[in-house]
Amino acid sequence: MRPIRVRIGVLGLALVAGLAAPTAATAAPEAGGAAPAPTVEERRLDGEVPREILRRSGFAAVAPAFARGLGRADSYREARRVVEREGAALWRRAVDRVQGRGPARGDLSRDDDRPLYWARLGMTRELRTWEPGFGLSERQRAALLTELERTSRGQTDLRLPRGHRDGHGKGVKRVLLTGFDPFTLDRDIRISNPSGAAALALDGTVIDTADGPARVETAVFPVRWADFAEGTVERALRPYLPRVDLFTTVSQGRVGRFDVERTNGAWRGGFPDNDNVSRTETVPVADPASQPQWTTTTLPYAAITAADTGRFPVYDNTSVTEIPAGGDEPVVRPDGPTPGSTAREGGGGNYLSNEIAYRATLLRDRLGLHGTLPGGHVHTPVLQFGAGNTDPATGALTDPEFVRNRLDIVAQTRAIVGVAVSAAGADRD
Repeated sequence: MRPIRVRIGVLGLALVAGLAAPTAATAAPEAGGAAPAPTVEERRLDGEVPREILRRSGFAAVAPAFARGLGRADSYREARRVVEREGAALWRRAVDRVQGRGPARGDLSRDDDRPLYWARLGMTRELRTWEPGFGLSERQRAALLTELERTSRGQTDLRLPRGHRDGHGKGVKRVLLTGFDPFTLDRDIRISNPSGAAALALDGTVIDTADGPARVETAVFPVRWADFAEGTVERALRPYLPRVDLFTTVSQGRVGRFDVERTNGAWRGGFPDNDNVSRTETVPVADPASQPQWTTTTLPYAAITAADTGRFPVYDNTSVTEIPAGGDEPVVRPDGPTPGSTAREGGGGNYLSNEIAYRATLLRDRLGLHGTLPGGHVHTPVLQFGAGNTDPATGALTDPEFVRNRLDIVAQTRAIVGVAVSAAGADRD
C-alpha cells in the first residue's frame, strides 16, 4: 500500500454514481434528533459497483439481515450480542467462500476479497445510523462499531494451536499474517486488495514446510489513519506475538514485484485514507519518548528473495527516505537510514502499509522479542485488471487476467510464508 505508486493507471479514475440508500436498521430517529451520518467510506455503497459486487457474490442480504437483527434488540446488551454474532459470521462466511466451503452464491470467483469489504460497510452503516427505542449513547455506539470491526475482520478469530512457546515441545509452527481492505476507491471503485485476498485464503490453513507444518491465522485491517492512531494494530496483535513463531504484515505495493521491506519509518506522509482523511505527522504511539525513528524486519529476507516462490520477482528492499542528522531536507538512502536521521519514508513508503509494519515490529521489540521472533512486512504486486479492462467507468467488474493475477499473488504469498518458516527454523537450529 504505497501512495507514491498510486499514479499507476490501473488504480485510476472515478467513483460510479449510485442507486437508493440501503434499508434503515430499525425505527426512525427520536423526535428532534438526527441520525448520525454515514462516513465517506460508507457512502460509496450508493454506487452501482459495490451493489453489483454484493449481488454477484451472494452478500447483498448481509446488511439487511443485520438490520433486522438490530431491530429486534431491546437493550444494549442484546445489541452487542447481535453485533458479535453477525460480525464473526461475516468473517467466517467470507473465509469459507474463498476457501471453497459451501455454495459460492454468485458468479464472482471465490478468491474475491471485495464482498467482505462492502458487506462490512453495509453493516457498519446500519449500525452507525441505527436509532433504537431504548436509546444509545455515543460511547455505546462507538463500542458496538469497534466490536463489529474486530469480529468481521478476523481479529477475534485467531486460533493458535499449542506450540513450543507455550511449553508444549516443538509442535506445529504458528504464523500470524495480516492484510488490508481495498483502497484508492475514488480512483477505481472496482479495486481489490490482494493482501486481503491472501488473508482470507490462508486463514486457518496449514502449510507444509521444511521445518514441519505451519498453521496460519489471519486478520485484515482498515485503511484509516484514525483506527491506527487509536491502537487497533496493537490491540489485535499484542496477545498473539509472544505465542507465534513468525508474523508478517502484508499489503499491496509495486507493479510486478514482491518486496520484503527491510526498514520501517515513524512518519505519516499524508496520503488520503478511505475516509479521505490525511495525516502528516510522526506515527502516534504509546510512550512516544522512547519511540525510535526506524524499526527493522527480522524476517529471513535473504532466504525469501533467493527462493523460487512464483512468477513475480521478490526483492530485498533496503531503500528509505530520511532527513539526515543535522539536515533539513529529505534524502533517499538506497542502503537504509544513517545514524541519527529522521524518518520520512520506510521501504514501504509512508502510508498505512509502512505504519502497520512499523507498529507491529515496534510492538515485537517492546515485548522483548526482536532476537527471537521473525517478523516484518511483505508488499505484494499491484493487482491489475486485463489489458482491455482498465477504465472503471466502462470496464468490467472482473476478468480472467484479474482473477489469474490475484490467484498467483495469493499462491506466491503462501509460498513466501513457507520459505520464511523453513528458513527461520533453520536459523533456530
